[in-house]
Amino acid sequence: MGEKRMDRARKKLRLRKRIRGDGSRPRLAVFRSSKHLYVQVVDDDSGRTLVSASSLSKEIRDASEEKSKKDVAFEVGKLVAKACTVKGIKKVVFDRGGYIYHGRVARVADGAREGGLEF
Repeated sequence: MGEKRMDRARKKLRLRKRIRGDGSRPRLAVFRSSKHLYVQVVDDDSGRTLVSASSLSKEIRDASEEKSKKDVAFEVGKLVAKACTVKGIKKVVFDRGGYIYHGRVARVADGAREGGLEF
């Protein structure tokens, strides 16, 4: 395992001690790979994923051929917010997953806020 990945894993564990999602405020978790972005809304009390979205979702994949990764991240944030409002989720706790709050991770948060989620 590379040093960068180990550093991120340590940061992720440190964050997870403080950030916890429950039934009233689930956790919005972000995973970023080099090509794609995955977002889940998780209820840590029951251990269930309530909502998920990714850059591989059909709605985004069809419309994102000409867009940059940051624009796709913004659309993923809006998509997850739309799915949350359908399920009645209005407030979440943002879990950046050990990544720096910058670039695609920040754009997911911006898209989710524009979609109506509160953190």
